[in-house]
Amino acid sequence: MAQYLSKRLLYSLISVLGITLLVFVALNLARDPVELMLPPSASKADMEEMREVMGFNDPVLIQYGRFLKGAVVGDFGQSYNYNEPALDVVLERLPATLKLAAVSLLIATVIGIPAGVVSAVRRGTVSDVLIRVAALLGQCIPGFWLGIMMMLLFSVRLGWLPTSGAESWKSLIMPSVALSVNTAATITRLLRSNMLDVMNKEYIDVAKSKGLGAWMVVMKHAFKNALTSIITVLGMQIANMVGGAIVVETVFGWPGVGRLAVMSITNGDFMVVEAIVFILAVSFVIVNFVVDVLYCVINPRVQLQ
Repeated sequence: MAQYLSKRLLYSLISVLGITLLVFVALNLARDPVELMLPPSASKADMEEMREVMGFNDPVLIQYGRFLKGAVVGDFGQSYNYNEPALDVVLERLPATLKLAAVSLLIATVIGIPAGVVSAVRRGTVSDVLIRVAALLGQCIPGFWLGIMMMLLFSVRLGWLPTSGAESWKSLIMPSVALSVNTAATITRLLRSNMLDVMNKEYIDVAKSKGLGAWMVVMKHAFKNALTSIITVLGMQIANMVGGAIVVETVFGWPGVGRLAVMSITNGDFMVVEAIVFILAVSFVIVNFVVDVLYCVINPRVQLQ
Protein backbone atom coordinates (compact mmCIF):
# COMPACT_ATOMS: atom_id res chain seq x y z
CA MET A 1 0.00 0.00 0.00
CA ALA A 2 2.77 2.46 0.91
CA GLN A 3 4.59 1.79 -2.36
CA TYR A 4 1.38 2.27 -4.33
CA LEU A 5 0.56 5.55 -2.59
CA SER A 6 4.08 6.85 -3.16
CA LYS A 7 3.91 5.99 -6.85
CA ARG A 8 0.51 7.66 -7.23
CA LEU A 9 1.75 10.78 -5.47
CA LEU A 10 4.73 10.94 -7.80
CA TYR A 11 2.49 10.62 -10.87
CA SER A 12 0.19 13.28 -9.44
CA LEU A 13 3.06 15.69 -8.91
CA ILE A 14 4.27 15.16 -12.49
CA SER A 15 0.74 15.79 -13.77
CA VAL A 16 0.40 19.06 -11.88
CA LEU A 17 3.81 20.26 -13.07
CA GLY A 18 3.02 19.33 -16.68
CA ILE A 19 -0.38 21.03 -16.73
CA THR A 20 0.80 24.23 -15.07
CA LEU A 21 3.89 24.42 -17.30
CA LEU A 22 1.85 24.10 -20.50
CA VAL A 23 -0.61 26.77 -19.41
CA PHE A 24 2.18 29.05 -18.18
CA VAL A 25 4.00 28.86 -21.52
CA ALA A 26 0.76 29.32 -23.50
CA LEU A 27 -0.20 32.42 -21.53
CA ASN A 28 3.25 33.94 -21.94
CA LEU A 29 3.09 33.40 -25.69
CA ALA A 30 -0.46 34.68 -26.03
CA ARG A 31 -0.06 38.29 -24.87
CA ASP A 32 2.46 40.64 -23.31
CA PRO A 33 1.29 41.36 -19.73
CA VAL A 34 3.16 44.67 -19.73
CA GLU A 35 0.57 46.02 -22.17
CA LEU A 36 -2.05 45.53 -19.46
CA MET A 37 0.02 46.91 -16.62
CA LEU A 38 0.92 50.21 -18.34
CA PRO A 39 -1.36 52.81 -19.93
CA PRO A 40 -1.66 52.94 -23.73
CA SER A 41 0.41 56.12 -23.77
CA ALA A 42 3.47 54.35 -22.30
CA SER A 43 6.58 54.49 -24.45
CA LYS A 44 8.55 51.49 -25.64
CA ALA A 45 11.33 52.42 -23.21
CA ASP A 46 8.87 52.36 -20.30
CA MET A 47 7.54 49.00 -21.41
CA GLU A 48 11.02 47.53 -21.73
CA GLU A 49 11.94 48.84 -18.28
CA MET A 50 8.80 47.27 -16.81
CA ARG A 51 9.63 43.93 -18.43
CA GLU A 52 13.09 44.03 -16.90
CA VAL A 53 11.78 44.97 -13.45
CA MET A 54 9.06 42.27 -13.50
CA GLY A 55 11.45 39.63 -14.86
CA PHE A 56 9.51 39.07 -18.08
CA ASN A 57 12.74 39.12 -20.07
CA ASP A 58 14.05 36.06 -18.22
CA PRO A 59 13.82 32.61 -19.85
CA VAL A 60 10.44 30.94 -19.53
CA LEU A 61 11.71 28.16 -17.26
CA ILE A 62 13.15 30.70 -14.82
CA GLN A 63 9.84 32.56 -14.77
CA TYR A 64 8.03 29.25 -14.25
CA GLY A 65 10.35 28.44 -11.35
CA ARG A 66 9.44 31.74 -9.70
CA PHE A 67 5.77 30.96 -10.28
CA LEU A 68 6.08 27.54 -8.60
CA LYS A 69 7.99 29.02 -5.68
CA GLY A 70 5.19 31.48 -5.08
CA ALA A 71 2.43 28.95 -5.75
CA VAL A 72 3.69 26.65 -2.99
CA VAL A 73 3.03 29.41 -0.43
CA GLY A 74 -0.14 30.63 -2.14
CA ASP A 75 1.39 33.68 -3.79
CA PHE A 76 0.24 33.87 -7.42
CA GLY A 77 0.91 37.55 -7.80
CA GLN A 78 -1.38 40.55 -8.08
CA SER A 79 -4.43 40.57 -10.32
CA TYR A 80 -4.18 43.19 -13.04
CA ASN A 81 -7.93 43.84 -13.18
CA TYR A 82 -8.96 43.51 -9.52
CA ASN A 83 -5.79 44.98 -7.99
CA GLU A 84 -5.71 42.35 -5.26
CA PRO A 85 -3.97 39.00 -4.76
CA ALA A 86 -4.97 36.56 -7.50
CA LEU A 87 -5.56 33.75 -5.00
CA ASP A 88 -8.06 35.87 -3.06
CA VAL A 89 -9.94 36.60 -6.29
CA VAL A 90 -10.22 32.88 -7.10
CA LEU A 91 -11.11 31.75 -3.57
CA GLU A 92 -13.86 34.35 -3.42
CA ARG A 93 -15.61 32.66 -6.35
CA LEU A 94 -14.66 29.04 -5.67
CA PRO A 95 -17.59 28.29 -3.29
CA ALA A 96 -20.11 29.14 -6.02
CA THR A 97 -18.49 26.68 -8.44
CA LEU A 98 -18.26 23.97 -5.77
CA LYS A 99 -21.94 24.46 -4.93
CA LEU A 100 -22.90 24.17 -8.60
CA ALA A 101 -20.74 21.07 -9.12
CA ALA A 102 -22.01 19.39 -5.93
CA VAL A 103 -25.68 19.91 -6.78
CA SER A 104 -25.10 18.79 -10.37
CA LEU A 105 -23.31 15.64 -9.23
CA LEU A 106 -26.11 14.88 -6.79
CA ILE A 107 -28.73 15.25 -9.52
CA ALA A 108 -26.71 13.11 -11.93
CA THR A 109 -26.24 10.36 -9.33
CA VAL A 110 -29.86 10.32 -8.19
CA ILE A 111 -31.05 10.04 -11.80
CA GLY A 112 -28.26 7.98 -13.37
CA ILE A 113 -27.94 5.10 -10.90
CA PRO A 114 -31.64 4.14 -10.66
CA ALA A 115 -32.04 4.55 -14.42
CA GLY A 116 -29.06 2.28 -15.09
CA VAL A 117 -30.30 -0.40 -12.71
CA VAL A 118 -33.85 -0.35 -14.09
CA SER A 119 -32.58 -0.45 -17.68
CA ALA A 120 -30.40 -3.48 -16.93
CA VAL A 121 -33.00 -5.41 -14.92
CA ARG A 122 -35.76 -4.77 -17.50
CA ARG A 123 -33.62 -5.35 -20.55
CA GLY A 124 -35.53 -5.35 -23.81
CA THR A 125 -38.66 -3.74 -22.40
CA VAL A 126 -40.18 -0.38 -23.27
CA SER A 127 -38.67 1.24 -20.18
CA ASP A 128 -35.23 0.00 -21.19
CA VAL A 129 -35.58 1.48 -24.67
CA LEU A 130 -36.81 4.82 -23.33
CA ILE A 131 -33.95 5.05 -20.82
CA ARG A 132 -31.36 4.18 -23.46
CA VAL A 133 -32.72 6.80 -25.87
CA ALA A 134 -32.81 9.43 -23.12
CA ALA A 135 -29.24 8.57 -22.08
CA LEU A 136 -28.04 8.81 -25.69
CA LEU A 137 -29.68 12.22 -26.10
CA GLY A 138 -28.22 13.35 -22.78
CA GLN A 139 -24.71 12.60 -24.00
CA CYS A 140 -25.28 14.24 -27.39
CA ILE A 141 -26.89 17.52 -26.29
CA PRO A 142 -24.33 20.22 -25.40
CA GLY A 143 -24.78 21.74 -21.97
CA PHE A 144 -24.73 25.32 -23.23
CA TRP A 145 -27.46 24.59 -25.82
CA LEU A 146 -29.63 22.92 -23.20
CA GLY A 147 -29.08 25.90 -20.92
CA ILE A 148 -30.19 28.37 -23.60
CA MET A 149 -33.29 26.30 -24.36
CA MET A 150 -34.21 26.14 -20.67
CA MET A 151 -33.74 29.90 -20.37
CA LEU A 152 -36.09 30.49 -23.32
CA LEU A 153 -38.74 28.17 -21.86
CA PHE A 154 -38.62 28.61 -18.09
CA SER A 155 -37.42 32.21 -17.92
CA VAL A 156 -38.56 34.05 -21.03
CA ARG A 157 -41.83 32.27 -21.79
CA LEU A 158 -43.02 30.98 -18.41
CA GLY A 159 -41.17 33.36 -16.11
CA TRP A 160 -40.65 30.69 -13.46
CA LEU A 161 -36.89 30.93 -13.02
CA PRO A 162 -34.33 33.77 -13.21
CA THR A 163 -32.16 33.89 -16.31
CA SER A 164 -28.88 34.60 -14.53
CA GLY A 165 -27.21 35.46 -11.24
CA ALA A 166 -27.14 33.69 -7.90
CA GLU A 167 -29.64 35.62 -5.83
CA SER A 168 -31.69 32.62 -4.61
CA TRP A 169 -31.93 28.85 -4.78
CA LYS A 170 -34.00 29.20 -7.95
CA SER A 171 -30.94 30.55 -9.75
CA LEU A 172 -29.20 27.22 -9.13
CA ILE A 173 -31.81 25.00 -10.78
CA MET A 174 -31.16 25.53 -14.50
CA PRO A 175 -27.32 25.66 -14.33
CA SER A 176 -27.14 22.49 -12.23
CA VAL A 177 -29.55 20.62 -14.52
CA ALA A 178 -27.67 21.72 -17.64
CA LEU A 179 -24.40 20.59 -16.08
CA SER A 180 -25.72 17.25 -14.78
CA VAL A 181 -27.42 15.86 -17.89
CA ASN A 182 -24.27 14.56 -19.57
CA THR A 183 -22.99 12.99 -16.35
CA ALA A 184 -26.33 11.33 -15.61
CA ALA A 185 -26.41 9.87 -19.11
CA THR A 186 -22.84 8.56 -18.78
CA ILE A 187 -23.59 6.91 -15.44
CA THR A 188 -26.77 5.34 -16.81
CA ARG A 189 -25.16 3.80 -19.87
CA LEU A 190 -22.06 2.55 -18.04
CA LEU A 191 -24.00 1.11 -15.11
CA ARG A 192 -26.41 -0.66 -17.46
CA SER A 193 -23.53 -2.23 -19.38
CA ASN A 194 -21.72 -3.35 -16.22
CA MET A 195 -24.90 -4.66 -14.64
CA LEU A 196 -25.68 -6.77 -17.70
CA ASP A 197 -22.16 -8.18 -17.65
CA VAL A 198 -22.30 -8.98 -13.94
CA MET A 199 -25.75 -10.55 -14.12
CA ASN A 200 -24.38 -13.18 -16.51
CA LYS A 201 -21.78 -14.35 -13.99
CA GLU A 202 -22.02 -17.74 -12.31
CA TYR A 203 -22.26 -16.38 -8.77
CA ILE A 204 -25.50 -14.59 -9.74
CA ASP A 205 -26.99 -17.96 -10.72
CA VAL A 206 -25.73 -19.42 -7.45
CA ALA A 207 -27.41 -16.62 -5.49
CA LYS A 208 -30.67 -17.23 -7.34
CA SER A 209 -30.43 -20.98 -6.66
CA LYS A 210 -30.17 -20.27 -2.94
CA GLY A 211 -33.64 -18.79 -3.04
CA LEU A 212 -32.68 -15.13 -2.71
CA GLY A 213 -35.24 -12.67 -3.97
CA ALA A 214 -34.69 -10.91 -7.26
CA TRP A 215 -34.23 -7.53 -5.56
CA MET A 216 -31.67 -8.96 -3.14
CA VAL A 217 -29.72 -10.57 -5.98
CA VAL A 218 -29.68 -7.35 -7.98
CA MET A 219 -28.72 -4.96 -5.18
CA LYS A 220 -26.44 -7.13 -3.04
CA HIS A 221 -24.56 -8.98 -5.75
CA ALA A 222 -25.01 -7.40 -9.19
CA PHE A 223 -25.13 -3.71 -8.24
CA LYS A 224 -22.34 -3.96 -5.67
CA ASN A 225 -19.94 -5.54 -8.15
CA ALA A 226 -20.88 -3.09 -10.91
CA LEU A 227 -20.32 -0.13 -8.61
CA THR A 228 -16.52 -0.06 -8.93
CA SER A 229 -16.60 1.37 -12.42
CA ILE A 230 -19.13 3.99 -11.36
CA ILE A 231 -16.74 5.24 -8.69
CA THR A 232 -14.11 5.77 -11.36
CA VAL A 233 -16.57 7.54 -13.64
CA LEU A 234 -17.76 9.82 -10.86
CA GLY A 235 -14.18 10.87 -10.21
CA MET A 236 -13.68 11.66 -13.88
CA GLN A 237 -17.02 13.44 -14.13
CA ILE A 238 -16.13 15.75 -11.23
CA ALA A 239 -13.28 17.05 -13.35
CA ASN A 240 -15.54 17.24 -16.41
CA MET A 241 -18.16 19.13 -14.43
CA VAL A 242 -15.71 21.76 -13.29
CA GLY A 243 -14.46 22.07 -16.86
CA GLY A 244 -18.01 22.18 -18.21
CA ALA A 245 -18.91 24.76 -15.59
CA ILE A 246 -16.84 27.28 -17.53
CA VAL A 247 -19.41 27.25 -20.34
CA VAL A 248 -22.49 26.84 -18.15
CA GLU A 249 -21.44 29.60 -15.76
CA THR A 250 -20.88 31.92 -18.69
CA VAL A 251 -24.32 31.16 -20.17
CA PHE A 252 -26.16 31.69 -16.87
CA GLY A 253 -23.95 34.44 -15.48
CA TRP A 254 -23.11 32.25 -12.46
CA PRO A 255 -20.45 34.00 -10.34
CA GLY A 256 -18.03 31.07 -10.17
CA VAL A 257 -14.49 30.19 -11.14
CA GLY A 258 -15.51 29.18 -14.66
CA ARG A 259 -16.90 32.60 -15.51
CA LEU A 260 -13.92 34.22 -13.82
CA ALA A 261 -11.57 32.16 -16.01
CA VAL A 262 -13.30 33.31 -19.20
CA MET A 263 -13.23 36.94 -18.11
CA SER A 264 -9.59 36.71 -17.03
CA ILE A 265 -8.49 35.12 -20.32
CA THR A 266 -10.39 37.77 -22.27
CA ASN A 267 -8.87 40.60 -20.24
CA GLY A 268 -5.40 39.05 -20.15
CA ASP A 269 -5.34 38.72 -16.35
CA PHE A 270 -2.74 35.95 -16.42
CA MET A 271 -2.13 35.86 -12.68
CA VAL A 272 -5.74 34.89 -12.02
CA VAL A 273 -5.72 32.33 -14.86
CA GLU A 274 -2.57 30.70 -13.50
CA ALA A 275 -4.06 30.56 -10.01
CA ILE A 276 -7.24 28.94 -11.36
CA VAL A 277 -5.30 26.36 -13.37
CA PHE A 278 -3.06 25.47 -10.43
CA ILE A 279 -5.96 25.06 -8.00
CA LEU A 280 -8.04 23.00 -10.44
CA ALA A 281 -5.08 20.81 -11.40
CA VAL A 282 -4.35 20.02 -7.76
CA SER A 283 -8.05 19.36 -7.13
CA PHE A 284 -8.32 16.95 -10.07
CA VAL A 285 -5.23 15.07 -8.97
CA ILE A 286 -6.54 14.74 -5.41
CA VAL A 287 -9.93 13.50 -6.62
CA ASN A 288 -8.36 10.91 -8.92
CA PHE A 289 -6.05 9.76 -6.14
CA VAL A 290 -8.99 9.28 -3.76
CA VAL A 291 -10.93 7.43 -6.47
CA ASP A 292 -8.03 5.02 -7.04
CA VAL A 293 -7.89 4.22 -3.33
CA LEU A 294 -11.67 3.80 -3.06
CA TYR A 295 -11.65 1.53 -6.11
CA CYS A 296 -9.28 -0.83 -4.36
CA VAL A 297 -11.20 -0.65 -1.08
CA ILE A 298 -14.53 -1.47 -2.73
CA ASN A 299 -13.08 -4.24 -4.88
CA PRO A 300 -10.31 -6.06 -2.93
CA ARG A 301 -9.59 -8.22 -5.99
CA VAL A 302 -7.87 -5.21 -7.58
CA GLN A 303 -4.18 -5.29 -6.82
CA LEU A 304 -2.37 -2.11 -5.81
CA GLN A 305 0.46 -1.75 -8.28
